[in-house]
Amino acid sequence: MPGKLPEQTLAWGRSRSCIRELSEYAARRKAEIGAENVFDFSLGNPSVPAPDCVNEATAELLKLDSVSLHGYTTAAGLLSLREAIAENLNERFDARLSADRLYVTCGAAASLAISLRAVLLPGDEVVVLAPFFPEYRVFAEASGGVLKVVPPRARDFQLDERAFAAALSEKTKAVIVNSPNNPSGVVLSRESLERMAALLRRCGEETGSAPFLICDEPYRELVYGGVEVPYVPALYENTIVCYSFSKSMSIPGERIGYIALGADMESWREVYAAVMGAGRALGYVNPPSLFQRVVERCIGHTADVSTYRENRDLLCSSLRELGFECVEPQGAFYLFMRSPEPDAKAFSERAKRYELMLVPGDDFGCPGYVRIAYCVPGRQIERSRDAFALLAKEYSL
Repeated sequence: MPGKLPEQTLAWGRSRSCIRELSEYAARRKAEIGAENVFDFSLGNPSVPAPDCVNEATAELLKLDSVSLHGYTTAAGLLSLREAIAENLNERFDARLSADRLYVTCGAAASLAISLRAVLLPGDEVVVLAPFFPEYRVFAEASGGVLKVVPPRARDFQLDERAFAAALSEKTKAVIVNSPNNPSGVVLSRESLERMAALLRRCGEETGSAPFLICDEPYRELVYGGVEVPYVPALYENTIVCYSFSKSMSIPGERIGYIALGADMESWREVYAAVMGAGRALGYVNPPSLFQRVVERCIGHTADVSTYRENRDLLCSSLRELGFECVEPQGAFYLFMRSPEPDAKAFSERAKRYELMLVPGDDFGCPGYVRIAYCVPGRQIERSRDAFALLAKEYSL
């Protein structure tokens, strides 16, 4: 008989991700009744092709010597890739970054897990703004932290300054912001971020320890109508950026991203050493060598996000015509819709009767909403309208 297993890891494994569970249910239904009869809005899997340069660079690289191509890189990632990332950020945001402030990772999830492991001591609090990606809780707790959830401003899902200020204390070690947001698609305004920065500075002055602001930014380039996504390290000194190329380049399965330490961060060398140590402890060393080289050659290129904008417009107008209430997405490829009944999980179960896969918002910290991932073929949105109409009819909308 094996020894006793940790209760926490058992709990995480048994609770499952609400998103993955619904996605797996959708896969079973597709096998049973045909994919065309299931309206799967569960998973945030990009549906547009990667930019041409990704396939072109991959093909060219595969002609090279396989031993050196597939060999280990340094733990922090290829120097040439880090230099290319720094140059791109400096051109776009005047970021004043150098390669030695960048650490290449296996995507945004690894970036977040490493960053939290690097900075948290047991019992430290991690403040998140609802709605938030559910795995933040796992990443924080796995590093000994305690998640503290701040509700959004109900009318527009921007920062509720009073609620945020009340959540800060001497135990606050880090704050995570995700903008454009998963699951709402909302982009935090410059005003919201400036007020947040001011409150974090005040917290640092009062407690003697300035919290870290961790920016989860896999959707930075996915915005519509010229909406600004402020460069947060320019607004707050102790900022750690966690980025992934998964969504901007439509390569989620390749798991390539990075951690960047802001140019004005105090004691950044110590923080960088902690990042290196956390990556080592977690086993996140040497992200895939091939795609480090692919991304280096494709820096600055993005997938065509116009498809997502068209999907957003089609879905929003359709749902509102049927009587549903939606939060206006400014970016990413998610729409947050208010459930017609208080129990969003019950609403999600009822939606399944019409083969509509809608993720309840409870695990995102926002009960009473469902997330709809519209990174799907446009014809699925068009064909789902009748199913949404039948669902609306049940609630007399």
